[in-house]
Amino acid sequence: MIAGTMGGIYLLLILVGLLAGFDAGGVVNTLRAATVYAAGYGMLVLALNLHWGYTGLFNIGVAGFMAVGTYTTAILSAAPSTEPGFGLGLPLGVAVIGGMLAAALLGVLTALPALRLRADYLAIVTVALSEIIRLGIKSRPLAEFTLLGTTVGTGGGRGISYPAPNRFGSWALETVPGGGAVYDVGAAVGVARPVIEGVVYMFLLIASAAAFWVFLVRVGNSPFGRVLKAIREDELVASSLGKDTRRFKLIVFAVGCALMGLAGYLWLGRSGFVNDLSFRPNITFFVFVALIIGGAGSNTGSILGGMVFSSVLFYFPQFVSQNFSPGGVAPRNFVAALDGVGAFGAYALQNISAIRFMLIGIVLVYLMQNRPQGLLGHRTESAAAIDLLDRDAGMRADGGAPDTASRPDRQGEDGE
Repeated sequence: MIAGTMGGIYLLLILVGLLAGFDAGGVVNTLRAATVYAAGYGMLVLALNLHWGYTGLFNIGVAGFMAVGTYTTAILSAAPSTEPGFGLGLPLGVAVIGGMLAAALLGVLTALPALRLRADYLAIVTVALSEIIRLGIKSRPLAEFTLLGTTVGTGGGRGISYPAPNRFGSWALETVPGGGAVYDVGAAVGVARPVIEGVVYMFLLIASAAAFWVFLVRVGNSPFGRVLKAIREDELVASSLGKDTRRFKLIVFAVGCALMGLAGYLWLGRSGFVNDLSFRPNITFFVFVALIIGGAGSNTGSILGGMVFSSVLFYFPQFVSQNFSPGGVAPRNFVAALDGVGAFGAYALQNISAIRFMLIGIVLVYLMQNRPQGLLGHRTESAAAIDLLDRDAGMRADGGAPDTASRPDRQGEDGE
């Protein structure tokens, strides 16, 4: 399903790119950009699905935890003399781990008081915290301060520069034997060197999204994951069975926030520069829309939702606007645009940002009315180790007792 969906998106982009007169380099760069969006949103939706789809934790501060992970990684890895922003100059691997730990710690500190109240209070706390983080990043006290005798800081509104993770592409091609020949092949077909390096980093993002998926599938199928799904279905029942639901929620919230921090760094921070504008509240809204499209509770649905939202609803309208916007002056308002098809088309292409939000709203309304579970929400995993709805399938043809020889009649054989 994932390969087929992305293949259809690629085909659509290739056809539109050829209509726009793209050469091979333009087509490759278009597919690379769409894939980067899909992988970035896929990682974020998977992390949010761990909170909302698996455990029922209403976290609407995704952008804030992304900012903490990205900025912590940037400060730890940036050179001490870098401007804007100042860092400690630590190795990149140490900085990435530090960013994940910072996001996880903030998640625990956020959830610790909020989880003692009703679930909607967690939503209020996280959305407020997200804006506090964003405004704090651009504040003067955090723009430059002293830590352990070293000047560090976020750079305030100017942002912060640090070693770009997308340099992985040039490093890989220069390190792998024969990697330099890829540049020659690309030049022969009209694909520039930066595009080739971007494609290599794109594969790193795809591998990261795949690692997220594998990790969360294993979590969901584990005894720990079944407790999370039990909490989602009925926390009182899970607690009555002897589970410390508060401890489980704290752990899963920390893990999800750490993944959001890592995804933010790999995706939004890939160019080696980031500022507060990258973490506005609309990022959280977009991630939730992608989760709704894919279906909460399904890891595969999370990937599909991220791909469909980012490539079809977010990137594709902008791509069409940039390459097919007509010359001249478009109608000034919507009423004037109703004079004809041409006028409306010109108005739509030059106001694609606003119309894109309208399109997202229409899709959400349609889903809520016709398929509220999303594309794969019907595959939401249950808390049971076996499918309790299919237990009658083991009944004998004569209406006797269930056939227990071929399947266990109780849980507990795998430690839970």
